[in-house]
Amino acid sequence: MTILEAIEARHSVRAYKEQPLTEDVVRVLEEKIECFNQEGKLHIQLVTNEPKAFKGTLAKYGKFKNVSNYLVMAGKKSDDLDERVGYYGEHLVLLAQMLGLNTCWVGLSYSKVPGTFVLANDEKIACYIALGYGETQGASHKVKTIEQVSNVSDITPSWFKRGVQAALYAPTAINQQKFYFEYVRVENNQHKVLAKKGFSLVGYTHMDLGIAKCHFEIGAGKENFVWV
Repeated sequence: MTILEAIEARHSVRAYKEQPLTEDVVRVLEEKIECFNQEGKLHIQLVTNEPKAFKGTLAKYGKFKNVSNYLVMAGKKSDDLDERVGYYGEHLVLLAQMLGLNTCWVGLSYSKVPGTFVLANDEKIACYIALGYGETQGASHKVKTIEQVSNVSDITPSWFKRGVQAALYAPTAINQQKFYFEYVRVENNQHKVLAKKGFSLVGYTHMDLGIAKCHFEIGAGKENFVWV
């Protein structure tokens, strides 16, 4: 499975089989987590074979079942933490999909189990990502049109449209898709793109923007543009 295929195949899954992650899968995830923690200045931690975090009332209300593996998405407190968590977390989500796993971003429906993670005094947890072998592959949801989330037109580059199309597959809180991509201009032989978040009473728009930017870069090709 290619990463573009993973983007299309990924759907949120809340019910999992009682099947542990293989040693090879854990190793690949841990190696990538170490890389992303350094690159993104984060403190992502993989927790395996631990069912208590998703046994509480909120987890039951959220219809989570048999979640015993998850990512603790944490980092140093800062204004851009949520966006970085979204960006690097989604890269891990897509990697998990390519490894045959299923995932679900979780904002509230989890319990922080003592002893399962480590935080410095200046760090905080932004969210969790449940992962494992899903009972199903999830289901697709209605998405906005390209025109609703970008200024795509007959004169914008084809790679820009591909990037927006990939972004529309990105998971967002309650499927709100409160992001917008603007093709700005060419300057010094560089195409410039602006990514903006919209307003939402639900929140999580910074994190959603990071997730969408991850998808956009994959679809458009990072070599074709720079962010502004």
